[in-house]
Amino acid sequence: MAAIKAKAFVGKKAPDFTLPTIGGREVKLSDYSGKKVILFFYPKDLTPACTQESCDFRDNYAAFGASNAVVLGISIDTVATHERFASKYELPFELLADTEHKVCELYGVWQLKKLYGREYMGLVRSTFLINEKGKLVREWRNLRVKAHVQEVLEAASTL
Repeated sequence: MAAIKAKAFVGKKAPDFTLPTIGGREVKLSDYSGKKVILFFYPKDLTPACTQESCDFRDNYAAFGASNAVVLGISIDTVATHERFASKYELPFELLADTEHKVCELYGVWQLKKLYGREYMGLVRSTFLINEKGKLVREWRNLRVKAHVQEVLEAASTL
């Protein structure tokens, strides 16, 4: 298995996409033209690190809004799982279901992973900052959760 080569590059226009979200709606990246977009990819709903990261984004949601930024979370979980996750932790932002990992591939976060000697394809925790014109201006790949959201907030506020 080989990792998918990233098609999203800093300095280039962010790849547009359409994904389903809670309530039977679909969200397009281009819907947010004129706003900064924080696009965070996380491996799995209702797991400790992903819950911490999502709750950190939730706790800073107003500050992101004050800097004209929207937050979008993407994982390969289903809309039904996203619904339970968002409800349990009162997440105020959209959680998008990329069950076929096509958007993950566009952003280069669907990669070969290793765990206990086993190799498999999976989502690598990553965050992207997109400016008001749809240009990818910053990325954090294979990141650690602790203090990450604060760093993203600082980058979005100074953009």
